[in-house]
Parts: sequence; C-alpha cells; structure tokens
Amino acid sequence: MLLAFSVAPAGEGDSTGVSEAVAAAVRVVRESGLPHETTAMFTTVEGEWDEVMEVVRKATDVVAAQSSRTSLVIKADIRPGHTNQLEEKVRRVEERLEQE
Repeated sequence: MLLAFSVAPAGEGDSTGVSEAVAAAVRVVRESGLPHETTAMFTTVEGEWDEVMEVVRKATDVVAAQSSRTSLVIKADIRPGHTNQLEEKVRRVEERLEQE
C-alpha cells in the first residue's frame, strides 16, 4: 500500500512552528525504515497496512504533543501484491511521457 499523509499543528498560539512539528513527524517516518518520500505537501509511505498506519499514528502523536489541535489528511492506494510502487508508479508515467 502507498499512503500519502500530511500532518500539522492547527491550533492558535501554539509554542512551536509548523516546520518544527512537521520535521518531528518526518523524523518518525524516517526512523520507521519504510520506503518513503517527502514533498512540499505530503509524505508518502509504502508498506503493509498495519505498519504504515502505525507510522502515521506515531507521526500524528508527535505533532499533537506540540499543539492543542492537529490536522491530518490521508490518501491511500491499497493494492495487495504490489511492491515498490513508490518508484514504479512514477516510472510508468515517465515512460508514457517519453512515448509522446
């Protein structure tokens, strides 16, 4: 499964900035050892349901510990039997673009 998520503090007057809280969440993802990619808007993680959801939970918990309110957005591509989709999905699109 591929799961893209965005987690950030949403409360007013919180003592830490958004980038500090997001960095803490990304650190959780990196420490998980799962394949991942962080972009300007989302972090995408690849793995099995339980392990990916555990990473999202932990990342959300570290942000929630720094904020009175937390925003979480999740989008998942659940495709059993497929691995390395973090790279393969992009490769397939690039191949099609090269055919034009």
